[in-house]
Amino acid sequence: MMTPRLERYLAPARLRAQIWRLILGGAIVAALSVTGFAAIFGLLWLLLGAERASHIAIEMSRADTPRGVFLLLSGFAGMALGPVAAVRLVHRRRAITLFGPPAQVHRDFLVAAAVVAAINAVALSIWTLIFDVVPNLQFGTWLVLLIPGLAGLALQTGAEELVFRGYLLQQLAARFRSPLVWMGLPGLVFGLAHYDPATNGPNTWLVVGATFLFALLVADLTRITGSIGAAWGFHFANNVMAILVLSLDGTITGLSLWRTPYGAGDGTLLPGLLAMDTAIMLLAWAILRRVLQR
Repeated sequence: MMTPRLERYLAPARLRAQIWRLILGGAIVAALSVTGFAAIFGLLWLLLGAERASHIAIEMSRADTPRGVFLLLSGFAGMALGPVAAVRLVHRRRAITLFGPPAQVHRDFLVAAAVVAAINAVALSIWTLIFDVVPNLQFGTWLVLLIPGLAGLALQTGAEELVFRGYLLQQLAARFRSPLVWMGLPGLVFGLAHYDPATNGPNTWLVVGATFLFALLVADLTRITGSIGAAWGFHFANNVMAILVLSLDGTITGLSLWRTPYGAGDGTLLPGLLAMDTAIMLLAWAILRRVLQR
């Protein structure tokens, strides 16, 4: 399962791969991830007072307005800083080693984002033959918010990739040979992080399972490329579709142009649609595997 490119990606992590360092580094990542969101609420509380800050925090948790989504995405700055602090303070290595070779990160990000965006565009065209979109933002408003929305998603997806396909994958693979550990454990944590029965209802475990599979697929892309570029590009393009273009009703809808006519907790339609999404995800992964191994 190890590849020459992955071995190169892991080399800096092998220098200080003791388990105690991983536990301490993981604690730093978790603490800064929480701190990022707490800092936003604290700043709102200082500027606006407790009552108004609480109302905005609820708006942020619902993510059904542009302000709420931007605040939510901004909170991922803490998660992005977490692995950077962990590798600098605990593992004594440079933050750039979390990414892989810069030129390759850039290339793989663009290739993966372009392939996934193209597949998603075709899938959306087919979807519109079956369902009618529900208008969400006015087009002019959406266009104004598009660039900052893309920047926010680059931060959010980049933060998650730095943690799961960067820090955790590297440090676990530097210590353990089995992909069940260095692919499986970060993927499991990533999947369980999307456990949300209040939103997804009867589809909760289907969503967790699909998210777990996504984590395995992008970890495999990291394995064959030796950088987080492809995983980041895949994740980014997926979230652009789901958050900026067509959002699932009842999820993060504040920046989307359209919403679906069904909700995240729909137990009739969602299982079949999740199966279709999974097939699309597998197709994108298979294409990227062929393209990026050249």
